[in-house]
Amino acid sequence: MTGPEPTSPSVLDRRLPPVAQLTVASLILMLSSGVYLAAHLPRQPPLGPVIGLLIGGSVLTVAAMALLSRIRPFAWGTFFLVVRWALLAYVVLSAVGAFVFLYDHTRGSTLAVLLCTLVVFAIDVPTVIAFTVARYEQTTRQPGS
Repeated sequence: MTGPEPTSPSVLDRRLPPVAQLTVASLILMLSSGVYLAAHLPRQPPLGPVIGLLIGGSVLTVAAMALLSRIRPFAWGTFFLVVRWALLAYVVLSAVGAFVFLYDHTRGSTLAVLLCTLVVFAIDVPTVIAFTVARYEQTTRQPGS
C-alpha cells in the first residue's frame, strides 16, 4: 500500500509576493499626483511633491514587476492574455487624458510630469487586473482532475 500522492497547494492557499498590493499603492500615488496637479491648473503647480509621488510610484511598479517575474509556477498565458487587452484599454484612456491636458494648454515640465504619471497609471491598472485573474488559475494538474 502506498501513501497518498503529494499534491501542489491549492491556488487559494498559495503564497504569492505582494504584487497587487504594490501596484495598488503605486496607483494611489499616481492618482494623488494627478489630483494635486489638477487642483493647481491652470496655474503653474509646485512640482516637488508631484515628482516625489511619481518616483515613489515608479519604484513600487518596478518592484512589483520584479517580484512578478520571479513567480514560478504561474499562469503566464492567462496573465499576458488579460494584460494585453487591459493595457490596450488603459493606453487609450491615458491618451485621452494626455489629449485633455494638451487641449487645456498644459505645457513644459507640468505636462512632462503628467505624461509620466499617465504612463505609470497605464501600466499599474492592467498589471493588477491581469495578476488578480492569473493568480487563481491552476497551473499544475491536480490528481483526479
